[in-house]
Amino acid sequence: MNTSAWQNLPRTRLLADVSLWSADLANLAAGIERVEPFADSFHLDVSDAHFAPSLLFFPDLIRALRPHTKRPLHIHLMVERPTIMLENLVASGADVITVHAEVGKSEATAAIEAILRAGRSAGLALRLDTPVAASEPYLDRVDSLLLLGTGLGVKGQDLAPDACDRLANAASLLGDRRARVRLIADGGIRSHTVPLLRRAGADVIVPGSLVFHSQNLVETFSWLRAL
Repeated sequence: MNTSAWQNLPRTRLLADVSLWSADLANLAAGIERVEPFADSFHLDVSDAHFAPSLLFFPDLIRALRPHTKRPLHIHLMVERPTIMLENLVASGADVITVHAEVGKSEATAAIEAILRAGRSAGLALRLDTPVAASEPYLDRVDSLLLLGTGLGVKGQDLAPDACDRLANAASLLGDRRARVRLIADGGIRSHTVPLLRRAGADVIVPGSLVFHSQNLVETFSWLRAL
């Protein structure tokens, strides 16, 4: 796959970038198979236990999962040195790779350029405590802007009170670039928060337990699509 796998996704409805961190980690292939008919893409958090507190997905695991889905794989790189991982991630089957602005301007810029050279879609992520304006230097080179609505790398947190305001600020900052750059809401995705995030400007949400704990995926995704 390549960058077009992400760019060709619809822009007229809310997209679900389903987080595999909330799947049954002992049976990821089965989780993917169950959700694939509904998911727009799959979200995999890659973490080094330094930039974020968890140790999560890694290139060889992504490579093993790639044959189980034709959906785009979105890699959220929560690492201090994204540039050193990019070659392996591209080879593993990543379609979209998102890096954090907080790694520093030099490292983030180098990573984004390397992602684009590899023919993949580049995204930028901001932690909850990073001003939305920090994304400005990168917005002409990325296809998506991911705003965390909870603390980084910890599951089960409630949506932060200012998460929706930050999304609205990001939508305003993007201006005409809204036609190209997708706004992604990641963290605190619950049935009562999704409508709020959508109204604030989210084009994409990153649902985890909302999907994998659902007893009726047809009903769950019909509700999401209706937003």
